[in-house]
Amino acid sequence: MCLAVPGRVLDIEDRDGTRMATVDFGGVVKEVCLEYLPDLRVGEYAIVHVGFALQRLDEESARRTLELFENLGLLQEEFGDPDESGGPEGSGESLEEARR
Repeated sequence: MCLAVPGRVLDIEDRDGTRMATVDFGGVVKEVCLEYLPDLRVGEYAIVHVGFALQRLDEESARRTLELFENLGLLQEEFGDPDESGGPEGSGESLEEARR
C-alpha cells in the first residue's frame, strides 16, 4: 500500500534547482520534494505521497494521523521494518515517547 503520510519539515535546501526537504514521519526521516508547496517552511507539516509534499497540514491533525497510522501498523507497512530504520520505532519507543 502507498499512503499519503503527514510529516514535519526538519530542513530545506535547494538541490540543482529543486526545493527539497528532510522530513520526519514519526521517527522515520526521508527526503521530500517541495515543488508543489514552494512556501512550506521548516517546522511545518505536510501530507507527503511518493516523495512529494502535496498539502500543508496543521500540527494537531498531523500528530493524530501519525498516531493512528502507528497504532494500525501502517507506518511500518509504508516505511518497512522499523528495526532497520534507526528511528524510535526500532528502539521500542512509542511515537509519543520519541516526541519528548
